[in-house]
Amino acid sequence: MNQPRKPTSAADAAGVHLSKVKLAAIVTAVCATALAALILAGSSTATAARTTQPKPTVVLVHGAWANNASWSRVIKRLQNDGYTVVAPPNPLQSLTGDSQTIADFLQTIPGPIVLVGHSYGGMVISNAATGNPNVKALVYIDAFIPDQGETALGLDSSQPGSVLGAGPPDTVFNFVPFPGAAPGDALLYVKPTVFLQGFANDLPAKEGAVLAATQAPVTLSAVTAPSGPPAWKTIPSWDLVGTIDNAIPESIQLFMANRAHAQITEVKAGHLSMISQPDAVTKVIEQAAQSVAG
Repeated sequence: MNQPRKPTSAADAAGVHLSKVKLAAIVTAVCATALAALILAGSSTATAARTTQPKPTVVLVHGAWANNASWSRVIKRLQNDGYTVVAPPNPLQSLTGDSQTIADFLQTIPGPIVLVGHSYGGMVISNAATGNPNVKALVYIDAFIPDQGETALGLDSSQPGSVLGAGPPDTVFNFVPFPGAAPGDALLYVKPTVFLQGFANDLPAKEGAVLAATQAPVTLSAVTAPSGPPAWKTIPSWDLVGTIDNAIPESIQLFMANRAHAQITEVKAGHLSMISQPDAVTKVIEQAAQSVAG
């Protein structure tokens, strides 16, 4: 037989209401804690993603009268700092062909690239990087930064001071024929005395003499060819300027760097700063690389 239900007292009703309030508070607290945990987890994941983002590949392009071994001291430092580095040979045969060779090489590299050029290598990277979205930064080391239509030797003679224009061409270069050369073209070797004065003036004489003996010649047609549309107009640039460079004088380098709105670092170095001042060169390259990673 069903017993009659006892009427609910005011105290009982208050107790029930209080229990519901406590339950609601507990549920709210649990939800808030869970939400905070999710936010923190998401933040940690984003931070970890940024931390583990791979560093850009650094591609080093040598100039005329040099070879890729000229980068060896810089390569060692970059590798010690965890960078993937490649230094493909620059053919030094024609500006168009040299630029296309490097452009094709860049297409084989996945992910972001910091592209570095020394001397005539600056002409090459300015052309090779055009239209490649993976190239995030250009770094010029004692290099030409050409605008469209300009030539390497033309820029070098735009102001006085370069040993390459200090006298008649046959007092500066040895002209050597090569198979398949167009009429008037030749391989240019810098005479040893000019090389020591213009390229290796801040290196020990014996080291400079070895570099002069192992120089890689460039064709006359390559250093007199007009440049195409320059990549520096759309890609951020950095520039290390050697203040005692006798091959591309400081004033010419600064004119080109300022025109390109490059971030400029001046160093007391000759034309081969990657050999005489590898720490300074590495620092500029890593500054560019860090801007890409950030």
